[in-house]
Amino acid sequence: MITLNADAVIVGGGFGGVAAALAACDKGLRVFLTEETDWLGGQVTSQGVPPDEHQWIEEFGSTKRYRDYRNNVRETYLRTMNVKNEEACFNPGNGLVSNICHDPRVTLHVLNEMLLPYVLTNQLKIELNTRITSVKKTEGTIHEMTFENMQTGNQYQVIAPFYIDATEAGDVLPLAGLEYVTGAEAKSETGESHAPDTANPNDIQAFTYVLGMEYRAGEDHTIPEPEMYQYWKEFHPTIWPDKFLSFYAPHPITKEKRKYTLFREETGFPLWEYRRIFDKNQFETPYHAGDITLMNWPQNDYFLGNIYDVAIVEKEKNEYQAKQLSLSLLYWLQTEAPRPDGGKGYPGLKLRKDIFGTEDGFAKAPYIRESRRIKAEYTIVEHDVSPDFNEGETGKKYYDRVGIGSYSIDLHPSMAGRNYVDIPALPFYIPLGALIPKDAGNLLAGCKNIGTTHITNGCYRLHPTEWNIGEACGALIAFCLKNNTQPNAVRNDEKLLAQFQDELREDGFELEWPEEFYK
Repeated sequence: MITLNADAVIVGGGFGGVAAALAACDKGLRVFLTEETDWLGGQVTSQGVPPDEHQWIEEFGSTKRYRDYRNNVRETYLRTMNVKNEEACFNPGNGLVSNICHDPRVTLHVLNEMLLPYVLTNQLKIELNTRITSVKKTEGTIHEMTFENMQTGNQYQVIAPFYIDATEAGDVLPLAGLEYVTGAEAKSETGESHAPDTANPNDIQAFTYVLGMEYRAGEDHTIPEPEMYQYWKEFHPTIWPDKFLSFYAPHPITKEKRKYTLFREETGFPLWEYRRIFDKNQFETPYHAGDITLMNWPQNDYFLGNIYDVAIVEKEKNEYQAKQLSLSLLYWLQTEAPRPDGGKGYPGLKLRKDIFGTEDGFAKAPYIRESRRIKAEYTIVEHDVSPDFNEGETGKKYYDRVGIGSYSIDLHPSMAGRNYVDIPALPFYIPLGALIPKDAGNLLAGCKNIGTTHITNGCYRLHPTEWNIGEACGALIAFCLKNNTQPNAVRNDEKLLAQFQDELREDGFELEWPEEFYK
């Protein structure tokens, strides 16, 4: 067992964890950061989900560091590739989901470069392929955590005054014996209009195994028939208007039968362009490259079972079946998908295993939309963000706000058989109280595990908000150490809170929606 000391331990190297590390290191803290995969970046790298952002992101609505990250992504393309038109808002993939759809390997490069100054001085120690194994806690205080490197077998005992759970599924919470919530709360508990009458811990959004595809017209890259292809080919959930492997799915808002297409046609939603990360028409290359997209579509959402808080056998079964679903969708597209010319299949679809550097071609980790959630000092509820309960153009303006964000309440089909929930949410604020557990004074939630409900998780789970949450955690730990105080004391002391918020503003946090937003 290797014993280490740090000012802050960050468990999970996704967007929240990386942002927390950047903020803490910039204040001079010694940081120990772990990540279960061999890639930092979480949603946008190891899970293969390009940034999903609000409409004002190019001008405001994020922290300065998040804007720096985005600028660095674009600069990397413009510096290393021969780009035909160097537009100010260059979108590498011309994807529909974002103004900056790009290859996950570019974000990996950018994040490692942003962290590099702190790694070179040994201020920041990053342990990849490393999982948390135990937590020592007494009377609401965490004293140490232990970790294991899954490749080397090295074990670490790490002691710090503060800890951040930035894992994708809130993995620290059960190990620390903390109270947490999964699934849907009852309407009687939250008062939310769209909450069910009865709580259901299994009402958890689908997760997805993403894979990358290139289209090479005139070529045949058909994969072998997946083992579960016949099962998924016939799969027809009661909440679905057609077979799952088809070009039809419920419209997320109306639930009506919605037509999809692979490529753009006169009617239908073009799946290929949705999360396209490489648009060949934008680049001059010596090699004939095809367009590349990432498969994270309605047709490969997996909602037959969960992968946390279940037995290992159940977890492995659901991971396997989720991968088989995505492979089966690819095989169906290659061999049986109806084409507008009357033919079937697009054999030119090529599974690009190099994008994630995995043997099977899948992202290194599943995209988890809904985590375990802390029992927080403050829980964000639907009324806080709904236009039905707020006058004006934003949601509830919390006195303890540490950032802003915007996204609709977007819940994917769940493991309880619930269909989409997609309802409006106003541009919102991030309350500090949602980052602080009630039962652990020196632990912060730095990812999707903050104090939201099942409903409000749907608008607080996306990239810019997760980054803001993590960055606020790192800044808060630095503030607490400098002022010899605790997170809940900062929130509840008017003078300390004002001082902390002033420091956040100086560091490039936006705590108010700017005048341009209201014009």
